Amino acid sequence: MSVTWFECKVKYRKTHETGEQKVVSETYLLDAVSYTEAEQRMNEEMTTLTSEEFQIMNIKVANFAEVHPFENSDRWFKSKVALVAVDEESGKERKTNVYMLIQANDLKEAYDNTITAMKGTMGDYTIPAISESPILDVFPYFSGEEGEEIPERFKSIEVEEEEEVVEEEPAALMEE
Repeated sequence: MSVTWFECKVKYRKTHETGEQKVVSETYLLDAVSYTEAEQRMNEEMTTLTSEEFQIMNIKVANFAEVHPFENSDRWFKSKVALVAVDEESGKERKTNVYMLIQANDLKEAYDNTITAMKGTMGDYTIPAISESPILDVFPYFSGEEGEEIPERFKSIEVEEEEEVVEEEPAALMEE
């Protein structure tokens, strides 16, 4: 199944360590099925991030083929990867560009992490460009199914215990 990533710009009043309040516009990336779900999920995520009022300014489909989080990294970089294929009839090289979002601390580490993410690739490729992305955080979608593997970076720290629900028998409900 293909993943659709949405880039969301959110404007809100942020309080700095000095106590100064400033209106900021920040960009986040999340996985959703539609614009409506992206807006709903962004509202949920922002409610947990800030107690201030916020406004979603823009939602657009991001053109990332893959997103790769890496441990101990705090910035996101957009890597342009050119996949090289040879046309068998004409013998000419064709390049197809794909964009990957890579987490790293600096440009060199972003290049190394892009190489790591491309390790399983059978074909030739080049990395013509890497630039720092304005994206502050990524919110992938997890269905919560037991068989689904969640990357260690995205696992919650505390697991809340589910309350046991006691169902009444239908006959007991009819008597009331």
